[in-house]
Amino acid sequence: MKEILRKIYSIYILNNYRKKLVLGKNSKLAFNKFRFKNNCSIIIGNNSMIECSFYFDRENSIVKIGNRTFIGGSKIICANDIIIGDDVLISWGCTIVDHNSHSLIFSERKNDVIDGLVGKKDWTNVIIKKVKIDNKAWIGFDVKILKGVTVGEGAVVAAGSIVTKDVPPYTLVAGVPAKIIRHL
Repeated sequence: MKEILRKIYSIYILNNYRKKLVLGKNSKLAFNKFRFKNNCSIIIGNNSMIECSFYFDRENSIVKIGNRTFIGGSKIICANDIIIGDDVLISWGCTIVDHNSHSLIFSERKNDVIDGLVGKKDWTNVIIKKVKIDNKAWIGFDVKILKGVTVGEGAVVAAGSIVTKDVPPYTLVAGVPAKIIRHL
């Protein structure tokens, strides 16, 4: 029964958000949760399986996902630009976010909750930086990828890592914060 309801929900989303969602040939999308703002979009390539939640925190944000990519039950939180390449594997429990959500200075963030309730959050003092996961990368279970990070082609991020800096191509990183373990 749960699977039937999920399918109905996915069909509803696809029909009502067709202008915001481009789904490639043979790709499957199973939304857990989503939150769209005006003029936001998700572009998914061919032969991909996407099972994550999408949260768009600002208008005009975009998430692009390549061909033959799998994303398990994870969260993508976007205020501007998140790019995921071809042949990428992203395991369950991951969070990918391209911003800080709030300013570090209290006087600048004190009204965020009230402003957010009426849809007028001030993003002026919030740091936003593009996240990019290049082709052939593998992101392990429960990884967090923070703003401004590029995960290089063929890189592997070990389970439970928090990625705060760029990951060079064909390297294994692990830890909190993630550090290079070896080159692949």
